[in-house]
Amino acid sequence: MTEKQEKIIWSALELFAEFGFDATSTSKVAKKAGVSEGLIFRHFENKEGLLMAIMNQGIERATGYFNEIIKINDPAERIKQALSLPFLIDESENRFWKLIYALKWQRGSYDDSMADELKKSLAEAFNALGYDHPYAEAELVQVFIDGVATEALLKGKASEQLLEIILNKYRLT
Repeated sequence: MTEKQEKIIWSALELFAEFGFDATSTSKVAKKAGVSEGLIFRHFENKEGLLMAIMNQGIERATGYFNEIIKINDPAERIKQALSLPFLIDESENRFWKLIYALKWQRGSYDDSMADELKKSLAEAFNALGYDHPYAEAELVQVFIDGVATEALLKGKASEQLLEIILNKYRLT
């Protein structure tokens, strides 16, 4: 990816996260990136293509986080690391996650398929630990991650006390 493409993507990410995808024009992105609007269309075809480029980069990062957790052999430690995920994300990635969460509400839908393998791995971990409803427990972990991430994005920092409480509930401390 060229330096200009990177600049376009980061500018779009910042504007989409702050003002919303629908409220941000490609001309605003071009101005912020210091490029012509035509260059955006040449590299990304349209605003949706630009969004997809941003999403693909984010999905790669998220998949990296998820894969590290999936590799953990100890089921209790795998669950603990998954629950800790919102606290492990680097602050430099907050704009991407703000965009993901904003799109859920703006578009009224959310494709969480990028977490399917993580959820499956967590269900296997809960099953190995003898939980009655391992898939439901994996879903609950995903809801917890989602809620804590929302709190962190809105308030600037997630409450580590929430993590402590949920780790105690699962006896993972």
